[in-house]
Amino acid sequence: MPNPGARNWAKLVLLGMIWGASFMFVSVALNGFAPISVAAARISIGALTLYIMIRALGVSLPDWSAPQGRAIWAAAAAMGLFSNALPFTLLSWGQTYVASGFAGVCMAVVPLFVLPLAHFFVPSEHMTLRRGISFLIGFSGVIVLIGLDAFQSIGSDYEALARVACLGAALCYAIGAIVTRLCPATNMLSLSAAAMLCAAVMIVPVALWQEGVPARPDTLSLAAILYLGLLPTALAQILLVQVIRDAGPSFLSMVNYQVPVWSVLFGALLLNEVLPPQLLISLALILGGLLLSRKRVRALV
Repeated sequence: MPNPGARNWAKLVLLGMIWGASFMFVSVALNGFAPISVAAARISIGALTLYIMIRALGVSLPDWSAPQGRAIWAAAAAMGLFSNALPFTLLSWGQTYVASGFAGVCMAVVPLFVLPLAHFFVPSEHMTLRRGISFLIGFSGVIVLIGLDAFQSIGSDYEALARVACLGAALCYAIGAIVTRLCPATNMLSLSAAAMLCAAVMIVPVALWQEGVPARPDTLSLAAILYLGLLPTALAQILLVQVIRDAGPSFLSMVNYQVPVWSVLFGALLLNEVLPPQLLISLALILGGLLLSRKRVRALV
């Protein structure tokens, strides 16, 4: 693999910080918005931003009438559902009951979900002994992360269910990554904009139906929503495309190791969150599994 260079290393660190901080900003946004509204607002801002960007660059949305046009739009719709609408909603709801650091650690599970999915759906990504061992190590971290109480009756306490929701979001991201890899070749910025527009079409009506038009939020919550829409939803996509083109997807996969670390740091230092004692143990196991499989695990896209 070619040397990625200092510029791509800087972009990788920046991506980790942007995505890691997003969980803290979701917690702040939830003070003024309901969970589905948070997801709908950030997706709408991201979709509008990406659409304006591709038009400014002279790039059009995928052509439906092209030979692979329908397949590309089908992939874009699946990406919109599994990479945006559904996981953003699960994370927003989950963070009403768990710390932002916990939600961030769950993102380290994404490549571990990718391993078995890729084995069955991507011909060039069969499970190997090394990947299998890394999966088992990481999966043990998942068990520690959610705790045995996640499988017990929760009654009025939604914390255990919220943990499962955060892990469900990680599974959604993994499915979205597989769909992205199987999508026919097309302009990546065009595909990203199409996926985000599909996500907006899916989530906005649901948010209005379930939660109505949001009341006027406080300034801090509104600022958090703007951050979520502009940086981790739109700007990060631009950086992601640049890193993939310059250094390849294997290099980009290392961002998954950074996200939980940044999310825990931001949540603990800026939100004064009290994290469960098993968090560091699970983080060590998950990152250990990821590092073992680093050579071939693809990144969240």
